[in-house]
Amino acid sequence: MRVSGSSTVFPVAQAVGRQFTDMHPEVSFDLSKDGSGGGFRNVFIPGDSDINNASRPIKDGELQDCQDNGIDPIEFRIAQDALTVVVNNNADWVDEMSVSTVGEIWSPESAPETWADVNSDWPDEEFELFGAATTSGTFDYFTEEVVGEEGAIREDYEGTERDDQIAAGVSGSEYAFGYLPFAYYVNNPDQVKALAISHEGDDAVEPSLEAAQSGEYPLARPLFFYVNNNKLAEKPTLQEFVRYYVEQSGKDFIASDIGYVPSSDDQVQSNLDTLEQNI
Repeated sequence: MRVSGSSTVFPVAQAVGRQFTDMHPEVSFDLSKDGSGGGFRNVFIPGDSDINNASRPIKDGELQDCQDNGIDPIEFRIAQDALTVVVNNNADWVDEMSVSTVGEIWSPESAPETWADVNSDWPDEEFELFGAATTSGTFDYFTEEVVGEEGAIREDYEGTERDDQIAAGVSGSEYAFGYLPFAYYVNNPDQVKALAISHEGDDAVEPSLEAAQSGEYPLARPLFFYVNNNKLAEKPTLQEFVRYYVEQSGKDFIASDIGYVPSSDDQVQSNLDTLEQNI
């Protein structure tokens, strides 16, 4: 069984995959971090993976490419993330920021060079920017929801599929600025400092599972995985794994061990209904 795609969803798939293979040691489980888009384009659409994890919904063009290759991908929504904006622990001049200000910093049109270019009370020191690679679903979400146009980003930043590298980069530079999934922050809370985020005119909200679940946190987003319908019909082991993946997505360990909001009971049941309709 091969699972490709999102680095954001990777910890969930990794935990579930380990549990499943402990129960079924005869099953080969190959899990990779390709980014949501990279996984779709390079692995799932060509038919080389059974499942593609994604931190944003499949795009129309990706869906068309799947269908052109005879694949009708089946969507399962499995958890919720609170995308987290982070700075260095020594950045004592900032504790909160509006979505529009975050977008201004990352916009290719404004592209401020220094913190002071954005706010005169901030240091006259150049930004060091760390974020998701262009193949990442996190990149797609961030540019669309924060910058205001999907794919629009300034070029002078360090992009990677490795969220731990984003955290390390921000941790290593006093004037760094970045964003990453909440799970990578909450499991390393002393490495970087998370900013409270607001919509213009509203109170800033700190990233948390509770705020993501309630919708109060402005950068809450759903997470998904997609299954190749042909392989699902052909492989009983894949059917069993998808059922297990869906069931486990509603368990408490998704929050306590990983750092995402688990699927609700209603969402789990909806996913199980979707599975039964496609086998």
